[in-house]
Amino acid sequence: MAYVNRPEWIIAEIACQYIGAISIPLYPTISPVEYEYILEEAEVKAVFVGGQDLYEKVTKAQPNVPSLKNVYTFDKSSGRTHWESIMSDGNFEAVEASKAEVKNEDLATIIYTSGTTGNPKGVMLTHKNIMSVVIETSKALPIKLGQKALSFLPFCHIFERAVYYSYLNKGITTYCTGTDNLGGDEGDLRSVAPNFFSTVPRLLEKVYEKIYNKGLALSGAKKKLFFWALSLTDDYEIGKTYGGLAGFKRKIADKLIFSKWREALGGELVAIVTGAAPCPAKIARVFSAAGVPILEGYGLTETSPTLTVNRYYDNEAKIGTVGTTIDCVELFIDPSEGDYAAGEGEILAMGDGVMTGYYKKPDKTAEVFKEIDGKKWFRTGDIGKWVDGPGNKKYLKITDRKKELLKTSGGKYVAPAPIESLLKENFLVENVMVVGDARKFVSALIVPSEEVLKDWCENNDIAYTNMNEVLKNDKVIDLYQRAINDINPNFSHVEQIKKFCLIGESWESVKADNSTAELTPTMKLKRRVIREKWGAQIDEMYG
Repeated sequence: MAYVNRPEWIIAEIACQYIGAISIPLYPTISPVEYEYILEEAEVKAVFVGGQDLYEKVTKAQPNVPSLKNVYTFDKSSGRTHWESIMSDGNFEAVEASKAEVKNEDLATIIYTSGTTGNPKGVMLTHKNIMSVVIETSKALPIKLGQKALSFLPFCHIFERAVYYSYLNKGITTYCTGTDNLGGDEGDLRSVAPNFFSTVPRLLEKVYEKIYNKGLALSGAKKKLFFWALSLTDDYEIGKTYGGLAGFKRKIADKLIFSKWREALGGELVAIVTGAAPCPAKIARVFSAAGVPILEGYGLTETSPTLTVNRYYDNEAKIGTVGTTIDCVELFIDPSEGDYAAGEGEILAMGDGVMTGYYKKPDKTAEVFKEIDGKKWFRTGDIGKWVDGPGNKKYLKITDRKKELLKTSGGKYVAPAPIESLLKENFLVENVMVVGDARKFVSALIVPSEEVLKDWCENNDIAYTNMNEVLKNDKVIDLYQRAINDINPNFSHVEQIKKFCLIGESWESVKADNSTAELTPTMKLKRRVIREKWGAQIDEMYG
């Protein structure tokens, strides 16, 4: 069953804050084993659940969690305790008295990280951690009283949770939904016509793939017009103005093509904020040029989450970066980690939003903090650098993940993230993972975009039976080889992809057969899992 946001979640969350309880948000897609691990470690006493499957997951874990005494359901069901049974009417004095006891420094929530390796860690965030970031982030968001927002990313992730608090802070109306309910003539984008929403890059990629495929399906003058308009987005930057003939061309493109894109997204969007994973510059550029600014931000669960954001106002945004630092945060690029000559290093953070530590894991907490000149910095694990941008300000550019650097058997370091990001700009590629650690050269596992590949096959007289069969076709293999040839010149010889393997199975954050998922709930690669699952294919590339 698809995940759908619901207001009951937020009501329960705020109620916990009012009485000083500590909330532990859980992803609905994690396994019963993970439920049991988190509930037991956090010594959870009560759980609020929605759907039938979630109730069963929790109650299955309950016998092994001594602290868990009560499970409340948002939906009424025979034999189960409905959450309204613990509500009281009009006891506002008691509520106010309880609120007065809660201090800024009190623990508000423990959020368990996705866990790309090993068991998840519980990030401890105080009320001050979260609210300091919410207040500062709200200043950058293009939302104001009377506007509407659509919320569909899971509230259990700190990104959407903090964005929702920003909605509350600005006093705007929020509609809860799920990703399966967004598109189409009857979808919530059209029915709600939001002014704002937050999303992850993969959803934007899928929207653009559909738009692009519709362009491919056109013929004659309409097809030429579509791709002519698309070509006008190549040099777009937020805040850039066009005059004369260039401006006239863009007005025509906007009236005939881009206005239809905006209509499909509800017609009232002011901007979209994206986070949780890197957004391909091409995607941000195309949507922004079409009149829907994409504002990319950056942060971690451990930083509540925002560290930087591209700002809507005064055009203080630069595509290809994650924006400027918010006011309650200080960042430092550690030259001892990364390419010092290129101005790169590990991004260190300090400020009101940084967590107090990992729950019951003092050793793990110590590992992620570093003292420099008497100051205690949080180590993000991301590599980045400062670049110049609008307003004579410095914008942060993420270049890699520190832990994901590969080292070939020749002793050369390779950053996979930039290679993967550039290859994913090709609509034929749904996902990709670069491999090569302790190997002679760099190679790649590529998951094709089935819908795009199917259309390509139909247009090239190739019979499409199923994904695994068509991936054996020499023309299809050559198609992906050409995609690799297109990006290889952007990298040094040692970084270039020498071999690749096409994978006929989509990588998901949750598997229908309950097998181990290849992606975290925030769509990051579980590299260890992928290496184990496709170990034979990797070995064959190096055979």
